[in-house]
Parts: sequence; C-alpha cells; structure tokens
Amino acid sequence: MAASKAKKQNPLMAKIREDFPRKLQALFNVTPEEASDKQVYHVLSTIIVEILGEKRQKFVNKTHSVGGKQIYYLSMEFLMGRSLKTNIYNLELADDIRAMLKEHTINMDRIFEQEPDAGLGNGGLGRLAACYLDALATTGFPAMGYSILYEFGIFRQKIEDGMQIELADDWLPGGSVWLVPRPELAIEVHLEGSLQEYWDNHHFHVSHVNYNTVIATPYDMYVSGYDTDAVSVLRLWSAKTPGFSSAAMKEFSEGHFASALAQDALDNSISKILYPNDNHLDGKNLRLRQQYLLCAASIGDIVNNHMAVYGTLENLADKVSIHINDTHPTLAIPELMRILLDDCGYKWDKAWDIVTRTFAYTNHTVMAEALEKWDVSLIKQVIPRIFSIIIEINNRYCQTLMERNGYDSEKTTRMSIVKDNMIHMATLCVAASHSVNGVSKLHSQIIKDSVFHDEYEFSPEKFKNVTNGIAYRRWLYQSNPALTQLLSDTIGTKFIKDGAELEKFRKFENDETVLNKLLDVKKQSKIAFSNYVLDRDGIEIDPDSIFDVQVKRLHEYKRQHLNAMNILTDYAYLMNNPDAPFTPKTYIFAAKAAPGYYLAKQIIKMIWAISEEVRKNPNIHNKLRIVFLENYCVTLSEHLMPAADISEQISTAGTEASGTGCMKLMLNGAITLGTLDGANIEIKDAVGDDNIVIFGMTTPEVNELKARGYYPIDYCHGDGRINDAIERMYRGINGCTFPEVASSLKERDPYMVLADFDSYRKAQAYITECYNDRMKWAKMSLNNIAGAGIFSADRAVTEYADNIWHLR
Repeated sequence: MAASKAKKQNPLMAKIREDFPRKLQALFNVTPEEASDKQVYHVLSTIIVEILGEKRQKFVNKTHSVGGKQIYYLSMEFLMGRSLKTNIYNLELADDIRAMLKEHTINMDRIFEQEPDAGLGNGGLGRLAACYLDALATTGFPAMGYSILYEFGIFRQKIEDGMQIELADDWLPGGSVWLVPRPELAIEVHLEGSLQEYWDNHHFHVSHVNYNTVIATPYDMYVSGYDTDAVSVLRLWSAKTPGFSSAAMKEFSEGHFASALAQDALDNSISKILYPNDNHLDGKNLRLRQQYLLCAASIGDIVNNHMAVYGTLENLADKVSIHINDTHPTLAIPELMRILLDDCGYKWDKAWDIVTRTFAYTNHTVMAEALEKWDVSLIKQVIPRIFSIIIEINNRYCQTLMERNGYDSEKTTRMSIVKDNMIHMATLCVAASHSVNGVSKLHSQIIKDSVFHDEYEFSPEKFKNVTNGIAYRRWLYQSNPALTQLLSDTIGTKFIKDGAELEKFRKFENDETVLNKLLDVKKQSKIAFSNYVLDRDGIEIDPDSIFDVQVKRLHEYKRQHLNAMNILTDYAYLMNNPDAPFTPKTYIFAAKAAPGYYLAKQIIKMIWAISEEVRKNPNIHNKLRIVFLENYCVTLSEHLMPAADISEQISTAGTEASGTGCMKLMLNGAITLGTLDGANIEIKDAVGDDNIVIFGMTTPEVNELKARGYYPIDYCHGDGRINDAIERMYRGINGCTFPEVASSLKERDPYMVLADFDSYRKAQAYITECYNDRMKWAKMSLNNIAGAGIFSADRAVTEYADNIWHLR
C-alpha cells in the first residue's frame, strides 16, 4: 500500500463488514464466497453510495446552518472515469476493504474492472470538471456540479484496419449503481411555442405559450474528497416527454403516426448521447436542446434550493456562485433572467444586477472557430423567450458600449453579442459575468491581448487567470503505488493531502540511491503497463524502450501529424541504415477524433498504417514501435501515466489553452517535450529549464510569421526530410495513401507543422540523448515530480474560491 504509516481501521469498516454479506444475501441470495465479481462490485458500490449520501447530508446541513455560500458548476461534460476505486481511496478504505475481500478470496483489482468508465465526458474540459468536484470536496467547499445523464457516451472507439469506428458507449448497465434518482426534484423545461406580449397596470408582460414540455429528472452521483467531511454532488438530468400532447394525440388518432411521434422522439433523444454530430441542422437542433435542458433544469433547481433555505432571491448573489465551464452552459444566463423577470416580477435592472453578480465564466479556447455561435433563427425557433431576452441584453449592452466607446459604432458592432445573424455565446458570457478567467498564464494573456481585447479594455477588472489543476491523487496515490511508496519513504505521507509537499522531494536530486530507486519504480510501471496492453489489446511492447507518449483528443492543432512525420523520418533513416545505433523507442498514441472530423480520422489511420508497416519489418521493429491504443479513457490513462517516459505536448504555440494531461505525466516523472504553449510554460517555471525540452516557435513568432505570410511549400522545397515524408503520404504507407493529410500540410498547414519540424527533430534527438544518461534522466524525472504540486486541483479551486467565488 502507498503510505507506510501504521493505521487504525477506518470506523466506516464496521458498517461495511456488516452490510457486505447481508446485502449480497438480500440482493443476490449468495454468500461472499459464492458471489461473482459483478455482484461484489454492485454491493460494494451500493454501500459506498449510502456512506457518501449520509456524509453529504450532514455536510449540507452544516453549510446551511452557518449560511455558507454554495458553488454550482455547470459543464456539458464531466469525465468521471470509475467511481468505486477513487471513492474507496479518498475515503481511506482501500487497505481495509482489500483485506476484507481477501478473507473471502476476492481480488479487489478484479472488482474494480467490473465498472465501466462513466459515459459523461470526452476530453480535457470534462476531466477538469471532474477533478474540480474531487478538489472542492477535499478542500471543504460546498459544491454541486450539473450536467446531463447521457444514456450513451460520445462513443466507444474501435480501430479496424486503421479506421475509427464509433460504437455505442452503453455504460449505464454497469454504472447506474452510482446514480441516486431524485424524481421529486424534476423540472419542466419548455421548448418551441410562441410569445404573447401585453400590458397590465402599466407593466409590460411577456408570456410563453403553446410550448412543448420536457421533464428533466435529476440523478445524483456523489464524489468524495480525500480526508474530509465534505462530499460533492454531480446532478445529472435525464430528459423525458410527459406524454402525448393533445395535438400529438389528435395527429395519432388521424393516422399521422410518424409526425405524431416525431416530437416525442426528438425530445426523448436530448439525453441520449454526448455531443451528437452537429455538422448538419438536425444535429445543431439537438445540441441546442441539450444545452437549454441543462441550463433550464439546473437554474430551476438552484433557485428552488435557494428559496427552500432563504425564501427570497434578493441575496442570491451573496449565497450562490454559478460557474460556467466553457460556453455550452451560456443559456443559464438568460434563463436566470427569465425566472427573475417572468416568474418573480423583478424589474430588468434589478434582475440584471443579480445575474451579473452571480455568474462567472471560464474560457477554454483562443481559436475563433471554436468559440461557440448559434444561428439567430434556430434560437428563436427552439427557445423563443430566451431569444427575446438575449436580444434585450444585447440592445442594452450595445447602448452602454456606445456611450463608453465614445459612440464608436464600428467598435460597438465588433463587441456586439449578436452580429452577422449569429449569437456569440462567449461574448454573452463576458458581458454577463463578474469574472472571466483563462486556464493558464499564456492563455489568460492571449484572452486580454486578442480574443477579448475590446472587452478587457471595457472591464479590465473582470479578467483573471486560474491555471488548471488535476485531482493528482488519482494518478499518483491510486495509480502509482510504487512511486507513492518511494515518496512516503523519503518525504513522508503529507503529500497525499497537500500537493505542495512534493517540493520536498527535490532535495534528493543528487542522491544516487534515491535516483536509482526512482528508475526502478519507472521500470516496474513500464513492465506493468506492457502486461496491461498485452492483455487488453494483444500488443507486445518493449519495456526497455523509451515510452514516448502523446495521448489527447485528435485535432490538427495538437499536431499528432508532426509526431507522425518525425516517425516517418526515423523509419526512412533506419531503412537506409539498418545497423546504425538507435535507442529503441515505442511511440504510444491514444486519441478519439470527432465523428465528423474527416482529416483527424485520416491522421489516426496514417499512424496505424505506419505502425503496421514498421511491425512487418523485424529488423526495424526491434528499434522502433508505434502503438495506437483504441478507446482512450480515464482508466487507460491511470495505467499509462505511471509508465510514460516522454510527454508530448506539441501544439502550435498560442493554440492550447492549458492542457492537463501534461500535468499527470510530469507528476509521474515523464519529461515534457513541448512548445511554449498552454501550461508548458508554467511547467517550465516549476521544473527548471534543464528538466524540460522546449522546441518550436513562440506565440509572437507564430503571429509574426502569419502576418508576414506563411507558405508551407517553401519548407517542402527547403527540407528533403519534409518532402520525403509528405511524398510517402501520397505514395502510400502499408498500402494506404493519405493525399488529404499530405495536401493539407503542403498547401495550407494551418498549424505550422512544417515550420516547427526541424526544431522538433532536434528536440527529439536531444531528449533521447538525455534518456541515455540514466542519472541525468532520473534527476530530470525527480524534478518533474517535485514540481508537480502546483498543478493540484486543490490549489486551483482554492484560487477560484478566493478570487472569483469569494468564499471564506
């Protein structure tokens, strides 16, 4: 086990020991010795849910008794991973439960494998939200997350002959044990319909009529913090129609079955799948419905909770902070305005004052194409009352802007929420929130300098930075017991609660005994991961090779194709020089591409094709291996992070907001190979220049080259290695050609892969040289572990609490 200190049995174990055999008998009519792993998983999970539910209720009662402020965190996704293991570890029950199960010859690790990863998230945005729920509980802040109870996750990825196949991620059969239904708290959500405007006693009223109703039913998932009385809740909304409307019944009776059922099918599909493909109108329509259901149900629930405690909304902003995680929950802003105006009778100015003091917004992208926009006509059709409120917000906002801008109509138009027949959601968030933050120092500066420069000049006090953090215990204490033990032996066990304690490890950077132990720990992790991949995927990898890891969402700006071009160059070199000295290296990729993102899927297939061609050459395969692991998820990450040697963070400078995978990898001793982008800059500050390998253009250099004119064809003509790699894409790799990838690089190269290629090659050579000096590498690894504490989610949520939510 991780910590070497002597421990008393956790007092919760008395309940668990009593409930475990009793519930197995009651639910499945079996003894512990007779129970299947799935039955044991179900019963253990049920017991932990009961424990967390009781803790949560006590914590909420205490918060209410002192009038404490509450945090509500709205996010379209929460990438939770598995719940049983993380809650058992956070409750400090792992050793005791393992011992109890062993008495019945039950293997706890096998029990963990019975749980699917929750299909509630996809990438870094959702994983950050999940980390923050853990950290909010650990730090003792009262918090509730809100999202949608997706019946199916984004998809389960299968790679067949290099092509990404999207299969249904049917996670609920194994994951529903963690969901506590709360049907008594269901919220009505109104869609479509029309507006009636009228005057009554000199007051103007707007009434939403002839709408379709969807019932949002909440299910609660508990999230334990570590060594704390607090428990966070993730409240998830499931959408169902309340039954046939009279109009639908009439259509059905007249024999128009398809049209009568169409509206029900559409509304019932709202919580069906995470991120339906939106490259067509029907997909956009469904996504908008998802976002409004999340916002309307969540705001309705927040208001109901607040009214139950205080009986008034006058103090809402003093007792509640609502945080918008990226732009997907933006509609929460006009929805709260709707409740204040229509349901509570507030005047506009008073309602707007409450709203702007209640909401805060985190931006997650600087790329214009990723800043969410909605077509005016679609918003007007699906949520007409919300549309009218947005228009009024914009009119009043633009009037204020004109006055503040010295009646500069061009600048005011540029800053408008509604322009070019589109509603700009990020602009609405900035206008309505009292705080706007980026997620790394560079990202926050870019927001002020370019993305929201006009808005920053208008309200500079709004703009802040909170660098992302991770729930580091999951990737260290839970996932890397050997490293946790080494840290416990050298610096004590306080680091498990307080990530800042990791800094104490730095004093061992010249201790060869500790450095050798650290190398042994990494070797153990690489062997364990190699065995895991062999069992999971049937792929053999060499634990004595360098594990060079790039795992993240597949997108051109993350530049997996830069990595692939480097591999093609190494492959060509080894083909021409088969006996040349070459440090064996295994390139490990894992990534999902959005279903409608064709070029990203082609990059996946190209990486697979390279891996297949190299695999078929036995001489080169001993030196160079490429592995693409399908269906990247939190659980796979937990196995991989401890084993990684090199952390590839190679996005074009100025494109990655932060990144959190880089933090998990450095925590486990991997060395970052990256550009000066996102959190890499702060990693560099934390570990020192000698313990990170930086390459490529800086953000100002990228911008300068763009302004001067970037012509990728010049790099093809000027560098034979680039030309050869691109020609291989045209000519064929393992019998497959990739003309779209090649032409994109040669003719457009929007993320300047070719401009950074030579620098990247040199960085790869240097990091390999460092790896071959084992003591130097161990020292670099140690300094990365020691510097990782600053990237704790506990630190991040404390900064939010101090500087944005204003919690004591």
